[in-house]
Amino acid sequence: MGDLAVGEAVEEVDDAARDGRPAKQRRSLLKELPLLIGVALLLSLVIKTFLVQPFSIPSGSMQNTLQLNDRVLVDKLTPWFGAEPERGEVVVFHDPDNWLAGLPEPSPNPLRKALGLVGLMPPADEKNLIKRVVAVAGDTVECKGTGPLKVNGRALDEPYVHPGNTPCSDDEGGQFKVTVPAGMIWVMGDHRQDSRDSRYHQQDKHHGFVPVDDVVGRAVLVGWPPTRWATLPVPDTFRP
Repeated sequence: MGDLAVGEAVEEVDDAARDGRPAKQRRSLLKELPLLIGVALLLSLVIKTFLVQPFSIPSGSMQNTLQLNDRVLVDKLTPWFGAEPERGEVVVFHDPDNWLAGLPEPSPNPLRKALGLVGLMPPADEKNLIKRVVAVAGDTVECKGTGPLKVNGRALDEPYVHPGNTPCSDDEGGQFKVTVPAGMIWVMGDHRQDSRDSRYHQQDKHHGFVPVDDVVGRAVLVGWPPTRWATLPVPDTFRP
């Protein structure tokens, strides 16, 4: 028995010597590992809740600025300091009044749900949309014929509009002239002929406007895939 105990002690010392750390230190690290993982997940949750959050692009309504299945990073911090959406920004917002009706419901698996909760993947079960802000409270925005789109009487130069599309759609709902109420924004997709945006929801409870309170944040960066890394600046046409 004494020889066996000595042999075990020698083996433990040899193992500790091989990895360069005392046995007690290695056992301490193993005990601390769950705590370190927990702290990392908590930090990820805080970042996702208050700072930035990834979102997946579910449709082609923002092409070619954003492609289907792109991942964008959304700034959620500035709204906490009272900043409101500005003209030209690409924003993510909660579905204001059943805009997503008729589309398939997401069915994320448990792993996807868990990763979404800690911000390591875009949340798959939230009803969010992404569009470009073209007008804010007090603005008058209008479309006649096929364009151009006008804000406060000034025609916009919109190079981001999908190639082959016209700035305005010459169809029912595509022709409008509205003034944005306080606390609201008017949004449109860059793929003008393939975007069910403010134009086509003028009969809902907000008359097509999106409440500022429903805005999650501004999309600032295409983060995935790596071949599409790019910032999402405000186009020059919206600058004073």
